[in-house]
Amino acid sequence: MRYLASPAQLRASLLRWSLFTVPLVLGLGFLSSRIADAGPSNPWFAALAKPSLYPPPAAFGIVWSVLYVLMGVALAMVASASGARGRGLALAVFGLQFLLNLTWSPVFFGLHQMTWALAVIGAMIVLTGVMLPLFSKVRPIAAALLLPYFAWICFAALLNYQFLSLNPEADGARGSGAAVRVQL
Repeated sequence: MRYLASPAQLRASLLRWSLFTVPLVLGLGFLSSRIADAGPSNPWFAALAKPSLYPPPAAFGIVWSVLYVLMGVALAMVASASGARGRGLALAVFGLQFLLNLTWSPVFFGLHQMTWALAVIGAMIVLTGVMLPLFSKVRPIAAALLLPYFAWICFAALLNYQFLSLNPEADGARGSGAAVRVQL
C-alpha cells in the first residue's frame, strides 16, 4: 500500500536529508582537499606554470563550497523522494561520481599525477552527464542544481589539461614536496 505525504511532510523529509547530505558532501570535499594539500600552498603546485585561464586561487574555495552545498541539496532532494522510480540508480551514480570527485585532489596535488587526474575528471564528466538525466527523472530541480557543477568540472578538466601541457616534466614528479618557510 502506498501512502501520500502532505507537502509539510515532504518539506520535513527534504530538510532532514539536507541536514545530513549538505554537511557530508561539504565536509568530505574539504577533507579531500586538506589530505591532498590542494591549492597554492602546495610547493609542487606553486612551482607549476599556470595557464592563462587559471582563476585567482581564492575563487576555488568559494566555488567548491557553493558547488558542494548545491550537490548536497540535490542529493537530499533525490534521497528524500522515497519510492520514486529510478531513485536508487540516481543515488548510485551520484555515489560513484562523488567518489571520483574526492579522488581527484589526492591524485593531482598529492601524487602529482596530472595525466591520471585528467582521466579521473574525464570519468567524472561522463558520470555527471549520466547522472543529470537520472536526477531529472526523480526531481528536475535537483538536476538543475547540478548544472553549475557540471560546467565547473568541464572547466576544471580544461585547466587540468593546460597544466599538463605547460608542465609535462612535472607529471608524476617525485619529491617530498617539503618546503622550508622562514618568517621574518
